[in-house]
Amino acid sequence: MGKAVEARLLPFETEVTRLASRGRDDDGGRIHGIDSLYEHLPLHDIVVVSVPLSEQTRHLVDARFLGAMPDGALLVNVARGPVADTEALLRETSSGRLRAALDVTDPEPLPRDHPLWTVPGVLITPHVGGASSAMLPRVARLIRKQIGLLQAGQEPVNVVLGGDAGK
Repeated sequence: MGKAVEARLLPFETEVTRLASRGRDDDGGRIHGIDSLYEHLPLHDIVVVSVPLSEQTRHLVDARFLGAMPDGALLVNVARGPVADTEALLRETSSGRLRAALDVTDPEPLPRDHPLWTVPGVLITPHVGGASSAMLPRVARLIRKQIGLLQAGQEPVNVVLGGDAGK
């Protein structure tokens, strides 16, 4: 997901800083480790959160995280709802200090009377990103690729839980 977001942003001459659970280098350059999160947050006007939900990422976007973002910054959450602390997010957006674009919420679905619906600067979109006409051809291509890799004795791509998880 992060690579797809990056690929769509780079043609617009954006500066993209990548963070992951651990620091490393790849063909695209440096990927910073999560341990440097709080030194990077103040430097970015837009923060896109795209992480799996786990005990380590539950409420990753909390009061400290949001407080480290600069005034006027935009948080984009395309991860899972519980990755963000809804109350902390509501405080920061209600004050007008931060903006948010949320593909996911906690709770989900967000109740009709939840205050997030009416906060200026908050955009809530339906969590149906995969339900498009482009999805089926992409899924078919990925399945063909996975089968080809397995037939060649290679590891499949995009494995979430594998033998090297936690490295």
